Amino acid sequence: MGDHGSKIEISFAGRFASSAIAACFAEICTIPLDTAKVRLQLQKQASTDASAMPKYRGMLGTVATIAREEGATALWKGIVPGLHRQCVFGGLRIGLYEPVRNFYVGENHVGDVPLSKKILAGLTTGALGITVANPTDLVKVRLQAEGKLPPGVPRRYSGALNAYSTIVRQEGFGALWTGLGPNIARNAIINAAELASYDEVKQTILKIPGFTDNVFTHLLSGLGAGFFAVCIGSPVDVVKSRMMGDSAYRSTVDCFVKTMKNEGPLAFYKGFLPNFGRLGSWNVIMFLTLEQVKKLFAKEVPDKH
Repeated sequence: MGDHGSKIEISFAGRFASSAIAACFAEICTIPLDTAKVRLQLQKQASTDASAMPKYRGMLGTVATIAREEGATALWKGIVPGLHRQCVFGGLRIGLYEPVRNFYVGENHVGDVPLSKKILAGLTTGALGITVANPTDLVKVRLQAEGKLPPGVPRRYSGALNAYSTIVRQEGFGALWTGLGPNIARNAIINAAELASYDEVKQTILKIPGFTDNVFTHLLSGLGAGFFAVCIGSPVDVVKSRMMGDSAYRSTVDCFVKTMKNEGPLAFYKGFLPNFGRLGSWNVIMFLTLEQVKKLFAKEVPDKH
């Protein structure tokens, strides 16, 4: 950080807190898009009945339909486990990224960190984070899928905490880690795509004359990160939503093959735009908030050298 006798340092607690705050804020802003995305992905193509119109059409159409039929609050369903998830998962995967990346390049590394090391760090912290946070993810998807029950059918869960205990009671403690394999794959990959591309895009932009480490740079880097995350993560995401929301598939591979066979490769990019709307805006909000909040936790320490 320059050799002016002091350098800016953030403790791990500070990194964890600023990552969790930024992730939670982004989650609150974008969860309606996420709820819409889950509903769209779980809506399978009605191949038999051609006359049946799909209930949800497009991202904003879905948001409008849910708000009209179930009330606006239904869009924030799953926000409680969503925030549990962002505190644990966001805090770990984003907070650990820089320390782990620096660990991989070694303490005395000078100059730019190679992209491969950034990707490796992103894979590591994504896998670690989701292993801890898987139960929150499962409960969030279950609560979001809950809305599409026909009237008169009793709800399975009254809320997030009730869902955790019901799942443990009915399906056993291990059931909270349902879908951990595909979830680790998905989150490690998306995390690497997000954090490494943000890091890389920001590093590239800062080399362009006239660009400084400011909000505009963070905005562009965040959009770039969202775009890469969706391109890479969309197929994994479609498989994950289907696996968690539907028990007809035997395994991740089974789900992948069946979807490919029945609906073709484009099915994996089903909802690309809503996904980009969600992840693009999520990343922009999260990284902009993170860069600002980190300043609150940063403290100058005298340089050892």
